[in-house]
Amino acid sequence: RNHKRQGRGHSSRYSFCRVSVPRSWPRGGNPHPNPPPEYRERENNLSGVAIAMSNICRPYLSLIIPAYNESATILDTLSAVRGYLCGQPWQWEVIVCADGADGTRERARDFSSGDSRFQVIGSPARRGKGRGVREGVLGASGDVIGFLDADYKTPVEELEKLLPWLAGGFDVAIGSRRATGARVEVAPTLCRRAGSRVFGAMMRQLMGLPDVRDTQCGFKFFTRPAATTLFSLQQVDGYMFDIEILRLCGLLDLRVKEVGVRWRDDGDSRYDPIFGTWKNMRELLRIRKMKYKLSSVASCSI
Repeated sequence: RNHKRQGRGHSSRYSFCRVSVPRSWPRGGNPHPNPPPEYRERENNLSGVAIAMSNICRPYLSLIIPAYNESATILDTLSAVRGYLCGQPWQWEVIVCADGADGTRERARDFSSGDSRFQVIGSPARRGKGRGVREGVLGASGDVIGFLDADYKTPVEELEKLLPWLAGGFDVAIGSRRATGARVEVAPTLCRRAGSRVFGAMMRQLMGLPDVRDTQCGFKFFTRPAATTLFSLQQVDGYMFDIEILRLCGLLDLRVKEVGVRWRDDGDSRYDPIFGTWKNMRELLRIRKMKYKLSSVASCSI
């Protein structure tokens, strides 16, 4: 009715604009199979703008935080991570992969409520650290993708030591407790240190990783092409996935840099030195026998 009462001379609260359509472009229906040159030029310009906008919106860093029954520490870890990342000049995202039924996942969701830079995924069942990190990596969108353990044994600030190596041409940069520049602020018990040394020696012989001094530090970062390639091949769901990833790096001839970082033991005694060592050895033998379809990623740009 209002439209009928308003004549041509009356103003409307709506404004309209006329869109010019090339004459050779059909009105309605499917696009012309041979669009005119002016349309193709316009389409190319719009595609360039879309690509530029996607690059602007895509985060520089995707940080994966795997957690299993870490309700006592998850809030402190997320607070420290957000405090550091908010001071950086680039965009970022955090993906928390929280399994378990102790409230870790719910606390992480409450903490990140309303902050679109955080995602929280996971299951009440224990599906494995390797699976959680894999799901996080394959769902990440950053140019640099990495993971930091929820127990926060290595502070997020140590990232500043790894990023220059990725920018300088390395595909993977891993934190290490044994490389030059490392600083162990709180050492593990003597028993655990001895077990770690024995396991490391056997692992390097079985896996062919003589140059890697510390495979288990939960602080590893990758360029996006390297991350998506490695984790699309990765199969180990448990916490020995680090070794599988480093073995894949060797099979794919990726450049890996081991960087000394700060680390402190938290005294967590959930690891059984006898059963755990036996289980780890079985897992090493399984990893060594694994076969991969490397030809499927041979054409990837890494």
